Amino acid sequence: MLIQWFPGHMTKALRAMEKSIQKVDSVIYMLDARAPFSCINPEFESLIKNRPVLYVVNKADLVEKNDVDKWIDFFIREGKKVVFASSISGKNVSTIISALTDVNKEKLKRNSDKGVNYSLKAMVIGMPNTGKSTLINSLAKDKKTVTGNKPGVTRSEQWIRLSNNMVLLDTPGTLCHSIKVERTALNLAFLGSIRDAVLDMEGLALKFIEYCLRKYPGVLANRYKIEECENGLDVFDRIARARGFVIKGGEVDYTRTANCITDDFRKGRLGKLILELPDDKE
Repeated sequence: MLIQWFPGHMTKALRAMEKSIQKVDSVIYMLDARAPFSCINPEFESLIKNRPVLYVVNKADLVEKNDVDKWIDFFIREGKKVVFASSISGKNVSTIISALTDVNKEKLKRNSDKGVNYSLKAMVIGMPNTGKSTLINSLAKDKKTVTGNKPGVTRSEQWIRLSNNMVLLDTPGTLCHSIKVERTALNLAFLGSIRDAVLDMEGLALKFIEYCLRKYPGVLANRYKIEECENGLDVFDRIARARGFVIKGGEVDYTRTANCITDDFRKGRLGKLILELPDDKE
């Protein structure tokens, strides 16, 4: 299933980020806990290589704790500073400030030794829909940035000053120009990082159903009160009829069903599901 989406504003955003990186001391790199690998953008690598990076694996409340622990171990082995959080509920958000202070400790010490009262500046980057603006609002304890559950809500950079002498730069969620691995593209589409309007939502939902049947048997049966079978299309049909998504003539409304299934996953209604684990790539 070929998926590509890179609107013009993302090109503009990357260029702006290349200029603004010179104004910040470090980077907060947002990832979705359900697919951290897929949320790593290769085009950010040259951008962040000369800055300390704090990885914030967001939406951790949507995955099981033992899966979170596996990712923590992975990032530690990779020598990366990482914090797991849920920006919507506010869980662990306070630890981000202390972690950000830690990755900038050398610069802070140099300024302290000089007697300089310095405002620490950090750029917040990530794929679309990873929760960057929501995180900043949680840290700022006020709705100061525009948020939404669709990719591409943030279209321009926004500077937000926190109460603890820190300044965060919110940036637009940005994909890479070409997603070469199908699994990565599917994961990003499942998460809502790619705009639904450019996707074959019915085909995407079928792929997700097949994934659940392999990795999480019983989840769909429990949510939709159906009997699962090995055929994904049959399960798709059963979900539609169980939900009453039937149009004139008794035909199944697959589009409405597909939107229902993907929305249920994105909002955690199917339970704590994860799309990839460290062992998937190691």
